[in-house]
Amino acid sequence: MNEVGTVFSREQEDNMNHWLNEERQIYALWERAYNPGGQKQIERLAKQGKKPVRELVKQLIDPDSEFLELSRGAGFGINYETAMDVPSAGLVTGIGKVHGNWVMVIANDSRVKAGAYYPISCKKHLRAQNIAEQCGLPCIYIGDSAGGFLPMQDRVFPGQGQFGRFFFNMCRMSAKGLKQYTLSTGGNTAGGAYTVYLADESIMIDKLAYSFLGGPPMVKSAIGEDVTMEELGGAKVHTSISGGADHFVHTQDEGIEKLRELLSYDPPQKLFIDRRPTMPPKVDADHIYRVLPKDPYRGVKVREIIACIADDSEFSEYKEKYNPGRADNIVCGKIHLKGIPVGIVAANGIGVIFVDAARKATEWVIRCCSQRIPILYIQASPGYMVGTQEEYAGIGKYGSDMVRAAACAAVPKIQWVIGPDHGAANYGMCGRAYDPHFIFNTMRGRTSVMSGRTAGYILTSLERANARKQGREMNESELREFEKMMVEKYSREAHPFYTEARLYHDGTIPLRDCRDTLATAFEVSLLKPIGESSFGNFKF
Repeated sequence: MNEVGTVFSREQEDNMNHWLNEERQIYALWERAYNPGGQKQIERLAKQGKKPVRELVKQLIDPDSEFLELSRGAGFGINYETAMDVPSAGLVTGIGKVHGNWVMVIANDSRVKAGAYYPISCKKHLRAQNIAEQCGLPCIYIGDSAGGFLPMQDRVFPGQGQFGRFFFNMCRMSAKGLKQYTLSTGGNTAGGAYTVYLADESIMIDKLAYSFLGGPPMVKSAIGEDVTMEELGGAKVHTSISGGADHFVHTQDEGIEKLRELLSYDPPQKLFIDRRPTMPPKVDADHIYRVLPKDPYRGVKVREIIACIADDSEFSEYKEKYNPGRADNIVCGKIHLKGIPVGIVAANGIGVIFVDAARKATEWVIRCCSQRIPILYIQASPGYMVGTQEEYAGIGKYGSDMVRAAACAAVPKIQWVIGPDHGAANYGMCGRAYDPHFIFNTMRGRTSVMSGRTAGYILTSLERANARKQGREMNESELREFEKMMVEKYSREAHPFYTEARLYHDGTIPLRDCRDTLATAFEVSLLKPIGESSFGNFKF
């Protein structure tokens, strides 16, 4: 029973307690991201006249506004040769408002290996730029980096998805009218110097910021010249002699104020959709905790979940009565989310996608595109239905149509994972490979090619069959141990923290925060005009 006397079932209470307990791990992970190196590192920064980078971000964004930080769990457990963890990939990235306009912030955390870039750091930096370009956001770089992590240079330097791509993206986005601003609060060495030089406007801090293509040791080695960092590439050099930077300040606080001043001249953004006044849901957000079963592979009643995020809990369903039992494992329709009209494609029940469900989903995606409304994919599907009956009915063909619709839809798309996310359903429900504007996971999400149980069964069967081909029988106890190992491996790799660490999604979000997070993501995604969708040759 809650404080107003509502009685909940034992199962609902158990579900809620389970998910609240699971979400304690999210806050613990965020705390590890916020405090790499602990108090010792904070004291080191203070001696240099610096603040932790998230404090600078908080100063930058508008007072009383929220900063949607992305991928805080990136880099944990990656286990490079030189480090088990790269907390938050050594970067803070996210979306906030400055003078009422949305901006993308990409900021080095110098407490993590002096802000050096590991492969996962490159991936996170590029992901933030990708979001900014896709959504039409200016980029703010708060630079304090030692550059590429040299022991892993072969994995951070030469490739298309690596260090040099940062600057390619800066050039291309600037050419499209997406402003690039840099506040250098520390070192910007070698390739990192281009973050200063390529910005539309850049700020450097006296006796804190340095930018040069080769530092003093390299200069000494190359030409025998003895020079200090300040003489070679300090703030005075680049703002008064070389012209490499544009604005000279004395402190980080002054630098943040200068950034806000520069951004105050940007024209106001507008939303490319008609938005109605926001109405809160009639259903309490905590209801999501109660209706999501503890077992990720138990079916969900997705209409109850939609009621927790939709304005006034209203949902206009598409083809609600169509072929029950074969089409209702995918639920489609419209809601308003903080006033924004949003099309819904949601896995329901056990989530297995039958032919009729795939056809309905494809039709609905095309209708959303013709009406130019964005789409929220609520993913809890373990895959498409298998077997002769479904194959003969065309599950491959109609599943492919669903995949094509996800690939070709030109409206903003967001995926929200609340359960199994396996196999081709990951594709048809707009997973990472299909360029959704954002993907947000929950502690219930499980993303992998198949479930641990299925993988364990298949791989054990293959081991047994291979042994028989060689004329031997497998030891059954060894097979059981092998199966257990495979189940554990797949289950571990499907966990949202594992997938977030590798940037397969943009963050693991507490359930009660999901409405706000999704609404922010849709608002940001609608800052560019919605294009016209073309779907090629469907095989209807």
